[in-house]
Amino acid sequence: MALLLNFEFYDLPLRHPFTISRYTVAVQKTVVVCISDGNDSGYGEATVNPYYNSTVEKLTQSLSNVKPIFSSLSDMHPKELWNLLSPTLKDDYFALCAIDLAYWDFYARKNKKTLREYWSEESSNTPLTSFTIGIDSIAVMQQKIIEKPWPIYKIKLGTNEDIKIVESLRKITDAVFRIDANCAWNADQTIANSIVLKELDVEFIEQPLHVNDIDGMKKVKSKSVLPIIADESCQREEDVLSCSALFHGINIKLMKCGGISPALRMIEKARENKLLIMAGCMTESSVGISGLVQLAPLLDYLDADGALLLSRDIAEGVHFDFGKIEYPKGFGSGIELGSK
Repeated sequence: MALLLNFEFYDLPLRHPFTISRYTVAVQKTVVVCISDGNDSGYGEATVNPYYNSTVEKLTQSLSNVKPIFSSLSDMHPKELWNLLSPTLKDDYFALCAIDLAYWDFYARKNKKTLREYWSEESSNTPLTSFTIGIDSIAVMQQKIIEKPWPIYKIKLGTNEDIKIVESLRKITDAVFRIDANCAWNADQTIANSIVLKELDVEFIEQPLHVNDIDGMKKVKSKSVLPIIADESCQREEDVLSCSALFHGINIKLMKCGGISPALRMIEKARENKLLIMAGCMTESSVGISGLVQLAPLLDYLDADGALLLSRDIAEGVHFDFGKIEYPKGFGSGIELGSK
């Protein structure tokens, strides 16, 4: 079966500048991969992200390097394709993710199935997605919540007034809060903050410490009164076991682990180690988000708001009704490329 792999870069303008403890972004650059046999086409996505060394130049080179493989590709399962490509793309899991998503989408469409049918029965019992509030002035963060009523908010922290921010936001909503410090705290600070944040009805804290602070994370896990979820510390499937000793749960991001194929293995390994499981996103379009939410029936928590942060999307796909997933019709991930 001869296939054709194409890719194109897009600029994704955000509704508001998005700030975390490391950087601010107003326009997110992303690449969309299309895999097609001329009849069926599948789509995947990876963003440009300097923190993870994902650049336009690197993505272009990686995707161009593997493009010839598809012209002579025989019919194979997506997991087999991932194993075939991963040695070549071992230094560019963002590109591997975009290809893996596109091929899963293509494979499911060709076999006239939804993507999630390959690992779960259709179920309405899927977690709600959170909506992220980036770091800003307290007044602006409050206004973002007022503009977007939602049942669960992920609050980005890493400032000199983190507790004041959460206290101020709690005054205007009784929604569930989840905190993401993006490595900005130390161990004692995290433990102390967990006590106050629990009183403010925070559900959990995501990646409070730097990935290299192993001793700190051991201390935090034993003394925090809130669950601690790994993000930056859990990038690839080999990280799951080490995270089980340091965290109460993990956040799986497809671009960091290389796509759906390894994410499925990570979920299985996390369940074996009795870890809470969350899947999260980058600031990406509905191409990537529609692939991500196919995993939702397997998860405890979901953070799939990337496309909701955009002022203009490049695809039609999954929608959310007050946090609840509304899967698109059609096979695969249900993506239709084209501006909403």
